[in-house]
Amino acid sequence: MTAEAAPQAAGRSGWQSALGHARRLTRGRYTGVLAGLIVVCIYLSLTEPVFLHWANWENIIRTESVVLTLGIGMTFVVLTGGIDLSIASATVAAGMILGITVKHGGSWELGCLAAIGFGILLGLVNGLGIGVLKIPFFVFTLGTLSIYQSIALLTTNGATVSLFLYPRFNEISNIANGTVGPFPTILLIGIGMYLIGSFVLHFTAFGRSIYAVGSNIEAARLTGVKVTLVLISVYTISGLTAGLGAIVQTGRLTGAGPQVDPNLLLTVIAAVLIGGTAFTGGDGGLLGTAIGGLFLGVIQNGLDLSNVSTFWQGTVSGLILISAVGLGVLRHSNARMWLQRRRRARSGSEEAA
Repeated sequence: MTAEAAPQAAGRSGWQSALGHARRLTRGRYTGVLAGLIVVCIYLSLTEPVFLHWANWENIIRTESVVLTLGIGMTFVVLTGGIDLSIASATVAAGMILGITVKHGGSWELGCLAAIGFGILLGLVNGLGIGVLKIPFFVFTLGTLSIYQSIALLTTNGATVSLFLYPRFNEISNIANGTVGPFPTILLIGIGMYLIGSFVLHFTAFGRSIYAVGSNIEAARLTGVKVTLVLISVYTISGLTAGLGAIVQTGRLTGAGPQVDPNLLLTVIAAVLIGGTAFTGGDGGLLGTAIGGLFLGVIQNGLDLSNVSTFWQGTVSGLILISAVGLGVLRHSNARMWLQRRRRARSGSEEAA
């Protein structure tokens, strides 16, 4: 290589490196949802002046608090290539256990522990059925969806447990609806939960095992990953977040109702998938789930501020979910094609050498 050609080659290498970084950025799993969130926020700030008020953002955060809580557990499950269709029903059932405990004289601490413990138990049942009995996750969690809904109804014969009359319940209500300075208490708790979950996923052997199982379950098994234990664990974590979600939901509503919100499960799944977690497993994380949940909350808030009929809101959520999954499939297909081209180019250069 001549002395004149060397700087040119170095320049081309620098441009190619920068171009490669730009391509990786555009292929990032958060790019689409972040762009959509920014566009929607700009539009709403121009058309709905109240949108930018902090009180409105507090409302968004509190409204989406249950979705974001359940989204943590759902992310763990989806990363293994599964899905927990029973998480909303488990939340309602755990909420009823909390309500009954407080109503019959238990302290708010005991009620919270009962809700969390019951949620963990329900998640463990899912994990054992899927990990040990090898029943397909879709079939098993679809069955437990109905079972857990029945449990919620049977606890009080379908009656709602109103808790605002019990002073010992006030602490739960304060946690769900209170503030620390200008920030909602539930926001600070949620940030802590996401930091813990992200640490587990990215800095522990268990987290690496979750990604390995989702990427290739047989390869993970051959490399020594205890697949059955991982599956049991992620569904148990999903049950844990169902118990935590029950506390948040009961505190916000100041009561425990046995009816499952028909949109809750769809919204939780949408938040996870919109945030870039691959529905086939092995790729994604909690940051994307948080962004996806916030995006859905902003969309919901915008529809309410614009006085759009609630009948259309399900259509909007469904279209967003389909678009997110479709873009995810396209992104993974493009990534595979790009990797194949790189391998062919590398093989060609090695043969030429």
